[in-house]
Amino acid sequence: MNPTTDPALKSWVSVPPGSHFPIQNLPLGAFRRAGEVHVGVAIGGDALDVTVLAREGTFTKDLMPLLCEETLNDFLAAGPSAWSAFRARVSHLLRADEPALRDDPRLREVALVPQSSVQMVLPARVGDYTDFYSSKDHAHNVGTMLRGADNALMPNWVCLPVAYHGRASSVVISGTDVVRPRGQMKAEGASEPVFGPTRSLDFELEMAAFVGPGNALGEPIPVADAEKHLFGLVLLNDWSARDIQGWEYQPLGPFLGKNFATSISPWIVPLAALEPFRCDGPAQEPTPLPYLRQPAGKATFDVHLEVTLQSAKMTTPQVICRSNFRHLYWSLAQQVAHHTINGCNLMPGDLLASGTISGPTAESRGCMLELTWRGTQPLALSSGETRRFLEDGDRVTMTAWCQGDGYRVGFGSVTGMVKPAIA
Repeated sequence: MNPTTDPALKSWVSVPPGSHFPIQNLPLGAFRRAGEVHVGVAIGGDALDVTVLAREGTFTKDLMPLLCEETLNDFLAAGPSAWSAFRARVSHLLRADEPALRDDPRLREVALVPQSSVQMVLPARVGDYTDFYSSKDHAHNVGTMLRGADNALMPNWVCLPVAYHGRASSVVISGTDVVRPRGQMKAEGASEPVFGPTRSLDFELEMAAFVGPGNALGEPIPVADAEKHLFGLVLLNDWSARDIQGWEYQPLGPFLGKNFATSISPWIVPLAALEPFRCDGPAQEPTPLPYLRQPAGKATFDVHLEVTLQSAKMTTPQVICRSNFRHLYWSLAQQVAHHTINGCNLMPGDLLASGTISGPTAESRGCMLELTWRGTQPLALSSGETRRFLEDGDRVTMTAWCQGDGYRVGFGSVTGMVKPAIA
């Protein structure tokens, strides 16, 4: 077992029961502190300021400059050996029997701060953003609504990981309000489109991988090597205006219905922390083409997912969806292999989203479009309200965790409130 994921490992930092950030996790993020942006690691309710430690000479000379930047891009580019060395060093510093930082009050005071005292920012510069469509249950549900059950999946869907390129500039950190977008819409049966605020605003429950070293232009990444190019995962809400999307997407796919906002959680959970939670994904039929065939072994992760909705009238949020990352038909490795098979070059900090993560049950449908079956089955809220799609003042919050033996490796949350359209 990797010593950094040992269930028996304990930290001298207080980690409350059920915390998403025990010593087995050690996710990385970036935050604003005293007028500067630093990188750090979440541990319990605190943030370990890695930039401060690097300036103090805590890390090796090859790691130090990577940890003094305002984003993690250079660190992501450094690859698995640097990631592993960093993770081992931080794990050692935080373990209960290691006195170096624990018994140095001066350094501890400046390097360990409450997460509530810092402002989280995007952990990396997102140069490119790709959104996959990798849940078979989601694709089947949406296809059934649009084309009927007999033609729910397009012929290519079980042959390759379908995706579209999104807008990186509108990727925002958790807590950012989302302004209701405006655009063209054409109601069913109408002869002409109209312009105005979307009436069908939706969320999409997703996760996303941050790319590490990437590949040179013209050099595909083999599926067996794909995970070496992914540092870790975040939660992602792919906000969607369904009526704008429905009018514009033919024949080239999403545009204004998607690019107004994409929210991510602030802490990147390393794939190394998820290793104990590997599991099998769904059976793939037909057998993928050779470049998509993975080596034997567990290809995905058992990550529990939840979505809550809280309207302006509600005092507490209501769980409206429970799903799991393992439901995804196409794995992370297959997504990377397909993305690069034509020679497309991935770059450090690129974001690869999973697509809506729906499961086989009604409760596990990962967006309002599915939960309300295109608005025909309104969702009942505890306040007595109903929802077909999101309304102004609604807050959507997503959370995720892997359940270990007496501990959790979690992702925190990604949250956003819907604000009225700008007149």
